[in-house]
Formats: sequence, structure tokens, C-alpha cells
Amino acid sequence: METDNTTLNDLSIFNHEDEFSVFNKLNLTRTTRGREKLRMIFNHSLTDIESIRNVQKTLQLVLQNLDQWPFYISNGSVMMIYKFYESSIDEPPSRPSPITAYYYKLFHGPDFSLIKYSVGHAFDFIKGMKQIVSVFLNDEAPRNLKKALQKASVLIERHQLQIVFQKEKAEHLSYTEMLSFAYFIRYHYKQYFLELIDIYSQLDAWYGMAMAVNEYKLSFPVFVSSDEPALKAKKLYHILLKDPVAYDVQLNQSNNFIFLTGANMAGKSTFIKAVGSAVFLAHIGMGVPAESMELTLFDGLLSNINVVDNIVKGESYFYNEVQRIKNTILKVNDSRKWLILIDELFKGTNVQDAMKCSTVVIEGLIKIKRSLFILSTHLYEISENLKTYPNIDFKYFETEVTDDKLIFNYQLKNGVSNDRLGYLILKKENVIDLLEKL
Repeated sequence: METDNTTLNDLSIFNHEDEFSVFNKLNLTRTTRGREKLRMIFNHSLTDIESIRNVQKTLQLVLQNLDQWPFYISNGSVMMIYKFYESSIDEPPSRPSPITAYYYKLFHGPDFSLIKYSVGHAFDFIKGMKQIVSVFLNDEAPRNLKKALQKASVLIERHQLQIVFQKEKAEHLSYTEMLSFAYFIRYHYKQYFLELIDIYSQLDAWYGMAMAVNEYKLSFPVFVSSDEPALKAKKLYHILLKDPVAYDVQLNQSNNFIFLTGANMAGKSTFIKAVGSAVFLAHIGMGVPAESMELTLFDGLLSNINVVDNIVKGESYFYNEVQRIKNTILKVNDSRKWLILIDELFKGTNVQDAMKCSTVVIEGLIKIKRSLFILSTHLYEISENLKTYPNIDFKYFETEVTDDKLIFNYQLKNGVSNDRLGYLILKKENVIDLLEKL
């Protein structure tokens, strides 16, 4: 699924403050390199249903066999193996005897200690990879997982490594066995070991995704093959919210445009981002924050939410809004299936101008039948002219005012909201009182 950095930032998939990103919340990998692989997964959405289902099945297999996962492979294990290859040490004997092993320990004490410690981590790592291969490499393994494990199986079948599977722990190795093993992996196995770590990092990324599915009770979406775009979700919510409100959402070719209204802070932006982030997660094979979700494969996902001006280029906010809409139209007018998310169109101009511009854009976008749109706006007045279009679904978030207090229930309802509560918000935050005292 095609997307861009603007969309990824709009949906908080990634964030300059990484703590508040979807990626950071769902990153439950165990190693630094696993995290890097996970970031690559998030940066490269999948483009076919089979690949998505393969990832889903991989995560399900990990969860089904979680008690078989080698938790003794840690980030420290991987870092120590790299340190072993990067450290400068006096070369140990290639074919050590008890005597040469003893003398190496005696005259090269610091190097011997490093080797002993490194061999312990390498021993555990190889044993752990063997365990993963034994558990997951079978006829049920999906193609992507099977390919990785078949390669790992070949790499760990070297006869010099068989001592790992003959001994229960690295501590059971004699000094001669330890130095012989260390010599082999340092001088004859380095490239293969690095490949093995790379495979494990990919496995760790899938493990982290599986753990996130389990931790946050996510559900795997069902992809349906269709030439027409469709999205249906029950009790969908935003993954980053602590106490989210769930929504039911349905879009299809005959009802492909949601016209969303409501007051400031009523929940419009959160709803749009919830839908967008869930569709994004579905396209990397991840579980989604919903009770259930069914959708077609989308060719692309674009948003127009957090537009900014550019002082250096002398570009105004409104100009950049126009450019974003222009680029969106050029993208989606290609008969492919797109999901387009637009929040508060044309905020950078006056109300009358914004109403005219918004109406023109909406009336143009609804001609594109093979894409789905969600557009929020304060300009509820333009809804009257749009009610003649049968493919527009009018939704709003209700706001109640009781004794000058704003009550947001964040419930998505059918219809159009004409709430204008800016003055009440100013009053509630004591801005009016502050101004009167000036």
C-alpha cells in the first residue's frame, strides 16, 4: 500500500517524539536489531493479500507456541557477539589441546575471559535458533517464515556447531572445546553468524508484533478480494488513547464518502486518525484495535490533516493546503483503490472562501468511485448542497452544553452538527475573564 511521510506523521505512525507514536507503542521486540527490522516493516506496507495473510499466520503461530520461544536470547547476547567480532584479541589456538588451552588462559587472561563470555552468548544464541527452527519449521509455516527458517537451518547445521546441541550449557564445555568453538566462529563463521543474527532480528520483529497483538487485545482483520473498495469495522478505536471510545464504520462503493461534522474537541480528528492507523496496521499484517474489521486491499492511503506553512519558501498555510489537495487529486485519479483522510479542509482562508473551495473539492472527489473518503469540516452549511449526492454519508459528533459546561460523549451519529462552541471554550478556559480585566 502506497503512502507518504506526511500521512505517516499525520497518523502518528512515527513521531518526532517517538514516545507518542504507534510504532513505539507496538514495539515489543527484545533486541535493538529486531526494532530496526520492525521499523522497516512499518515503512514498507504490503501490496498483496497473500503476503499480509502470511504475516498474520506467522504472528498467530508465535502466539500459539509462545512457551517454546527461546527467551534466553537477549539484546545483550546479540551485542556481545558483535563485540566478540569487533574486539582485538590475541589469536587462540586453532586446534587446542589441554596444554595449549591452559597456556592461552595463563598468558592471555583478559582475552580468554572475553572469549569465554562471548562463547556463552554465542552458544545460547545458536541453541535458541535451533529451537525456533525445530518448533516453527513445518508444513504449517507460512512462506515468509519458512524461507527464513530454512536458511537458518542450513546455517546451523555446520558440523563444528554440533557440540552446541550435544551439551546442555556452555559451562559444560572444556577449555579445549570452548577455544576450538571460539576459533571457528571467529575466523570461519563470521559472515554466517551475522546472517543468522539478521534472520533472528526478523523473527524478533514478528515476535514483537505478536506480543503487541496479545498485549493490546488486537484482532486480525479479514481481507476480501474485490475490485471495489470496502471497509467495515466494529468497535474500532484509536490505539494511542488510554480510554478510547469505539466506533462502527462502514464504507463501500455506493457509500464511499463520509462528511463529518462536530464542534472543536468533539472527536473528529481522533476518529479520522483511528480509521487511518487501523487500515495502515492491517496492511503490514498487524492486528488492529477493533472487535472486527473487514476490508479490501488498498493501493494507497493519503491524509491531509496537519498542514503547515513554510516560512523559508514563503508559502502560506492556505497555499500548502491547496498543494496537498492538488497532489492528492493527481494521485487518486488513477482508477486504483485509495483511502483519503481530510481533516478541516481550507482552514487557511476566510469562511466564505473556504465554503466555496470545500464545495468544489468535495463535488470533484465524489466522482472518484474507486476510492473511499472521510472528510471533516466545521462548515456544516455546505452540507445542504451535498445532500443530493447518494454516495455521501453524513455523520457527526454530538456535543451537549449544560450550565455552560461542555459534555463530549464522542458518539458517532447520523446527520450534520451545527454546533459552534468556540466562544464557550474561551469562556470555560477563563480567557474572557482575563480579557475583561485588561
